[in-house]
Amino acid sequence: MSDTPRPDDEPPRRDDEPPRRDDEPPRRDDEPPRRDDVAPPDPPAEEVAEAPPEEPAPAPVPAPASRGRQGLVAASLIAVLTVLLGFAIAVQVRSTDTGQALEGAREEELVAILDDLDLEEERLRAQIADQRGALRELSDTDSRADAALEDARERADALAILNGTVAAEGPGLVMTIRDPDGQVRVADLLDAIQELRGAGAETMQIDGVRIGVSTAVTGTPGDLQIDGRAVTAPYEVVVIGSPQDLQTAMSIPGGVVDRVGRQGGSVEIEQRDRVVVDALRPLDEPQYARPDSGD
Repeated sequence: MSDTPRPDDEPPRRDDEPPRRDDEPPRRDDEPPRRDDVAPPDPPAEEVAEAPPEEPAPAPVPAPASRGRQGLVAASLIAVLTVLLGFAIAVQVRSTDTGQALEGAREEELVAILDDLDLEEERLRAQIADQRGALRELSDTDSRADAALEDARERADALAILNGTVAAEGPGLVMTIRDPDGQVRVADLLDAIQELRGAGAETMQIDGVRIGVSTAVTGTPGDLQIDGRAVTAPYEVVVIGSPQDLQTAMSIPGGVVDRVGRQGGSVEIEQRDRVVVDALRPLDEPQYARPDSGD
């Protein structure tokens, strides 16, 4: 009896064992499992891991505000250029139409067009002349108004100086009347004021009192008053006017210098290129007189 195993004597095959090929010799019980027969081991738990979640896509970055402004500017420029182009095309078409119309016009029509243009030119020239005339009239009116205003201002200044309501300066003289014995009378001061006015004095003051139209000299020798204010010797008279004419009026025979000398006093006169009359008096308001209305 032979020891060679028969196919019927093969050991039973396990369930997890792969089927044996026909050309493959039978495997003995003590033979180690082949590589093909061994099932691959399960991967370790550490390696079996869930796939990381997908990161969300980054949000789109908004375009900077400058792009919006640039877009607006570009759109505006395109609109302006479009308008200008349309205007240029319209002007060109109109010029072309006009030129074609003139080329096709008859001689009589061209003459009529020229006449109309001449009339329009004359009308425009007349309007220009009228406007220039109106402008000259306005300029003349303004000039006359300015001249009248300047004249009124000068008259007001002159009246203010004569009335003593403003200070004044100019050439004149300073006259000092000395009265050591107190014999100068009211009449002597009044004569001096009147003779100075007669010689062209424009304004004056005596001992700091401004002399006006209604000035009154009162009192007794040695106790004189001007407009109610006491004045004492030596009396200083400051006058604006022609220095030579004023001194001549004071020095004539029988004049102020002679009369004061007969009263025991003396008069000193000094001509100056500039004197200042700065004493002021309130404006004399007439009590009864009113401007004439001309009715």
